[in-house]
Amino acid sequence: MADRHIAPDTPELRERWGSFAWTKENKAKADWHIAKYPEGRDKSAVMPLLDLAQRQVGAETDTQGWLPLPVIEYVAAYIDVPVIRVLEVATFYMMYNLVPVGKFHVQVCGTTPCMLRGSDDIIAACKKRGMEKGKVSEDGLWTLTEVECMGNCATAPMVQINDGNYEDLTVDRLDAVLDALAAGEQPKEGTQEPGRHTSEPSGGPTTLKEMVDANHDYRKDW
Repeated sequence: MADRHIAPDTPELRERWGSFAWTKENKAKADWHIAKYPEGRDKSAVMPLLDLAQRQVGAETDTQGWLPLPVIEYVAAYIDVPVIRVLEVATFYMMYNLVPVGKFHVQVCGTTPCMLRGSDDIIAACKKRGMEKGKVSEDGLWTLTEVECMGNCATAPMVQINDGNYEDLTVDRLDAVLDALAAGEQPKEGTQEPGRHTSEPSGGPTTLKEMVDANHDYRKDW
């Protein structure tokens, strides 16, 4: 699974990110998030502020974004809490990237339902394209991470790429998604199974078929 570690605190890191500050637009968003909480509870906004900071880093680097230590320190100072408290949150949740990632962060679910439905083949297909777990590909496009269950067991196997989920994958379907992203296109998110809309039975319902068109009352049948 994912190897969680913080990028080394080097002079180069400090030089690049030591002057990090909100853009005008993001400062307004940060203050909006803080205003959701009672006065004196600014620290409750730590999660949306970390997400906002990660997205700002992503916009500046043309990647999905990550959280260099100086950026984490900036968020801590902004809500006036010890850095370690913010670092604890950033290291706990997989939604925060602690090291640089590519433009597209490909997170493959490897938990049992997805594994039984072919996630090993999905990971192999990613590696065939030059992806390595926890590293940025040579072209800067991809970072591969294997993660725990992301809650789409009924449409396994699935991957999350940046903010989008892609489900009911095969190697060919994954390749089509990745090719589209690499070409600057936005592939359809969600299930990739033709004719399927969400997580309803593939091929249509096998029971309670009358409920497809109307709220059928089955009580007389019981």
